[in-house]
Amino acid sequence: MKKIGFIGLGVMGSPMARHIIEKFGSAVVFDVDPSRMEPFRPVGAELAQGIADLAEKVDVAILSLPGSAIVREVVTGPGGLASAMREGGIVIDTSTTEPAVSIEVGKALAERGVKFLDAPVSGGEKAAIDGTLAFMVGGDEQTFSDCVELLGAMGSPVRVGGIGMGEAAKLVNNMIVGATFAIVAEAFALGVRHGLDPKVLYEAIRAGWAGSKVLDVSVSAMLARDFKPGGTVNIHWKDLGYALSLAKDEDVPLPVTALVHEIFKAARADGKGALSQPAIVTLWERFIGAEVKSQGP
Repeated sequence: MKKIGFIGLGVMGSPMARHIIEKFGSAVVFDVDPSRMEPFRPVGAELAQGIADLAEKVDVAILSLPGSAIVREVVTGPGGLASAMREGGIVIDTSTTEPAVSIEVGKALAERGVKFLDAPVSGGEKAAIDGTLAFMVGGDEQTFSDCVELLGAMGSPVRVGGIGMGEAAKLVNNMIVGATFAIVAEAFALGVRHGLDPKVLYEAIRAGWAGSKVLDVSVSAMLARDFKPGGTVNIHWKDLGYALSLAKDEDVPLPVTALVHEIFKAARADGKGALSQPAIVTLWERFIGAEVKSQGP
């Protein structure tokens, strides 16, 4: 494997970068917050001084960034990857961005002879730590084949089409996940209002058709009153907005997603934006005058 760089060492990026170092022995890392880079010095990483510095040193640059605007800036902005990467290099964006932005940055990189994959991930912080992320990858078959081993160090990659298709698949994923977070909160609030113990309710339904990872994560967070992120209300609201923008371009009605987007917006307005997605249950808890927590030992 060629020399690898990693940009963005947040909740997801940090454990992903560690898997790269464990698998391949070293990496060049960069984050705008220097304190996030320091823990990587003792484990075999080289700390870059900036985007251009990293780009000049690596053959493959992996991005884990908050959204479209920052991805565009890191790739096409002054001193960005498009101007600093060597011809023949590869950029892999694991962020959740808009498909149109992936196509835009892919073209900018191609003009410099640099290949590009959009490879957003699903599975959350735990999967990033465990190295079991699901990668939805857009790009040409040869570039994907060249990067399967690299992506495999962090999870399971599946190519879904050309550039931009990985991001489209991720938006579909997050539409389903967001709607499930919302209905779990709504349904459990109803159950609590009627007198059901939510812990017992969960045990009763988890093995049936309602069972899912989102149900498991939601109920665990609600019962423990632990809404520490991982993913956040803010990020999921952003991703649902990307899906609505794509639907507008494609003239596809998304009434369920539009409603869920408003629920996440309401949670943001209520000061819950920095908390994990199950925190949206607090909206219903205000309506019912009770918390969704176990009534027994």
